[in-house]
Amino acid sequence: MNFDFSDRVGRVEPSATLAISNLASELEAQGEDVVDLSVGAPDFPTPDNITQAAKDALDAGHTSYTSSNGIPELKEAIAAKLRGNGVDAEADEVIVTPGGKQALFETFQTLVDDGDEVVLLDPAWVSYEAMVKLAGGTLSRVDLAQHDFKLEPALDELGETVSDETKLLVVNSPSNPTGGVFSDAALEGVRDLAVEHDFAVISDEIYERIVYDGFEHTSLGSLDGMEDRTITINGFSKAFSMTGWRLGYLHAPSDLIAQAGKLHSHSVSCAVNFVQHAGVEALSERTNDSVEEMRQAFETRRDMLVDLLAEHDVDVAVPKGAFYMMLPVDDDDQAWCEGAIQDAKVATVPGSAFNAPGYARISYAASEERLREAVERLAEHDYI
Repeated sequence: MNFDFSDRVGRVEPSATLAISNLASELEAQGEDVVDLSVGAPDFPTPDNITQAAKDALDAGHTSYTSSNGIPELKEAIAAKLRGNGVDAEADEVIVTPGGKQALFETFQTLVDDGDEVVLLDPAWVSYEAMVKLAGGTLSRVDLAQHDFKLEPALDELGETVSDETKLLVVNSPSNPTGGVFSDAALEGVRDLAVEHDFAVISDEIYERIVYDGFEHTSLGSLDGMEDRTITINGFSKAFSMTGWRLGYLHAPSDLIAQAGKLHSHSVSCAVNFVQHAGVEALSERTNDSVEEMRQAFETRRDMLVDLLAEHDVDVAVPKGAFYMMLPVDDDDQAWCEGAIQDAKVATVPGSAFNAPGYARISYAASEERLREAVERLAEHDYI
């Protein structure tokens, strides 16, 4: 039969990051040695204490359904962690989800109706646009590329973009794909606009513990005036190298939690039981040293990559967080990335996937040896 597909799935394209990763996997299956800098996944093993906590939970029989919004121990640990960030959080204001992406999806589905305006700060992670379109929303965008991916110089443009009709703004700091960390002044500017025009803000803080150069993360929900209009999204994939564990969460005012909880219960039911117990361990002080070791390694790789590119006269906006870098390339960034993987066997993601044409996103969640190899290959084949 010929299926009559819904309009909503026709609004979106497959994830560009996963498409490149799939191509890299295909080439590797054919025996090619591909330096894959396309995926946002730490290359470190999950810390041993987290893995052991999962094993202990399995041995203890934690294999059944949990309460839909999460086990009490993890919700309380998340709320305590948020309070440490200055966010006024209680355990019953948290939903534990199978990955941060699910937390975002539930938030968009709960808040956005057909025609509602959602504002993105470009370059923006690919799935924000897709999730807004799936919810029926419309997009307005503010380009940060002309400001070296900083928000503070673009506050006037943001002020011209938002209005009393704006339903939601998405802020991601540290940022995927740029690695940018927004200043406190920039976040305060967001706060002032949100209060003035009475809109909500999603604060995606998944990379909060991966910051460099002495920067300190500021949670948007900790600012005066943002307590009742911020939805904080976070998860365990990046800081704790738990990408395949699929564990995330959202924190929001209780009325939003009540509505999002309905969607949560009718879709995923709950996050995996024994993984939630591992999450409790991840948030303990026992994991801090492992997180810091990974953060330092990412910072060292960033510095090395910036220096290697400079040797080839390539200047980049130096990222202050996460593990991504935007590499300026040809105007046709899609063709550049396709050529780079076919010729140099280096996988990157076209900037146009993030609404940043003329760039390629590099993930430096790879060893120093592989990063050096990638730069050498790109130079050898005249891609830099």
